[in-house]
Amino acid sequence: MATAKITARTWVHDNLPQLSDWCATVWDFGETAWREYRSAAFYVDLLRRHGFEVEAGSAGMPTAFCATWENGKGPTIGGYAEYDGVPGNCQAADVAKRPRSGLSPHAGGHTDPHSALGIAALGGFLAAKAAMEKHGIKGRLKFFGEPAEKTRGSKPIHAARGYYDDLDAAISFHPFFALPYCNTVRWDTHAGAGYGVLYSFTCDAPEAWMATNNASAVPGYHAGSRAPGANDAVIAMYGFGKALKDSLQPSGSAWTMNEAILTMGQATADNLPASLAQIMYFIRVPTIGMAEHMVRGLDHYAESAARVAHCGWRRSWIAKSRPGLANHAMARATYANLEAVGAPRFEGEAIRLAQALQRNLGLEPMARPFLPVIEELMHPEEAERIERRRLPPSQEHAGSDDYTEYCWHAPTARLMVGRPLLAPPHPGYAYPSWVVNALGGLPPCIDPMTAVAAQTIGMTIVDLLAEPALLAAAREEFVTRTGGGVGGTNWIAPLCDYPPPIHLRWPEYVETPRGRREWVIPATPEDDAAPP
Repeated sequence: MATAKITARTWVHDNLPQLSDWCATVWDFGETAWREYRSAAFYVDLLRRHGFEVEAGSAGMPTAFCATWENGKGPTIGGYAEYDGVPGNCQAADVAKRPRSGLSPHAGGHTDPHSALGIAALGGFLAAKAAMEKHGIKGRLKFFGEPAEKTRGSKPIHAARGYYDDLDAAISFHPFFALPYCNTVRWDTHAGAGYGVLYSFTCDAPEAWMATNNASAVPGYHAGSRAPGANDAVIAMYGFGKALKDSLQPSGSAWTMNEAILTMGQATADNLPASLAQIMYFIRVPTIGMAEHMVRGLDHYAESAARVAHCGWRRSWIAKSRPGLANHAMARATYANLEAVGAPRFEGEAIRLAQALQRNLGLEPMARPFLPVIEELMHPEEAERIERRRLPPSQEHAGSDDYTEYCWHAPTARLMVGRPLLAPPHPGYAYPSWVVNALGGLPPCIDPMTAVAAQTIGMTIVDLLAEPALLAAAREEFVTRTGGGVGGTNWIAPLCDYPPPIHLRWPEYVETPRGRREWVIPATPEDDAAPP
């Protein structure tokens, strides 16, 4: 087994330039939730060229995929790539603030960055594949493309459609984004529930606004009384939502409810009311019960806002993701491999680029410009101890991420590796968000994280396939925590009871005679025909 793990690590070292190029490619696509067409196609082609059988468009999601490769009968290990970016974060891989060529700053870009998340995970699986082939290790690799993670999109749907049911174990990776989870593995306190809902307000009968029995059609109709319309409904809903959050969210709590307005208007500057407007909420809370309580409150406010503005309304589900489930056996094995690899080191050209960033911000460049914690290991139990300091004893989950869907179908490890972040020049200083985003696209800065994560994932897969006792211990713990495994007394079934929300008006790139540079909110017949 030790030799096989060396093979996996060697594969990563030998192929790091290629992994770096792949990461830069996905970074430059900068596609956002449910519209990651080029990114998904890139992965599908890549996996097929490496011998995987790939189902493109898995579970009815055009930008999802499910790829499998096996080397004889054995356990099935799962993992995944994410590749969605965030609108309004179009930063070039540069030391200066500027959008990617040909695009505006309002286009999509990678913040976490999911570009490196996906390629690091893929690198780990390809490294494990190389070790399996060379050393005759039996087993099956199952690698997913998980679009729309920023809306907790695909994983609840894949889970509900049975795609995770045959997994024996899974490995989830994410770049470090909040202390204490840096160069460590989650222990007991995993991410909580995540619910996403979209409220659509439609003003279909503006002529009925304040209508009377003696009302009559007149040539000056557009100069008459104007129904408030859909925009007013969304504005009212926006205010109501803030009131709901203030009422229900305890001071200093570690959960959030955020909103985004998707579509406004659908009317000209004439005296016609807006016929359609939409607002989306995302709720990140420790428990499912809390999420459902919040949605009940939002429903109540949506009905009120619709009445005020002379509109109809409906709720569409975007996501229902479950809270996480710990597995110490998986955490120990994964962290042991992270220890063997070591924390990422940011040196040479990475330091030069970081210093250039500081100089361009008017700061004195530091000899060691990176945040020290990103080059230090944190034992999972120590990270747990630090995390519990800020949480009440009764709170079992904190934060939000939908990797938790894997946890209820197989023993799952949650690996977090340090990404490039700059040290503040003095306490209280915060770097602009474009700096954080740029570091994720500069290869010398992001490649150390990719290399460490890929090696750790590859080695852990080898352990799970070559050490039956490890997988048995992880499985036994999973059965105990779920009260009998899948379907057990403590098991939480998939919550997804809605279709993939692919027909909603998500922002996307369009091609024009001026190039791939515009953003459009599409309006097609199937958008409104999509089931509620």
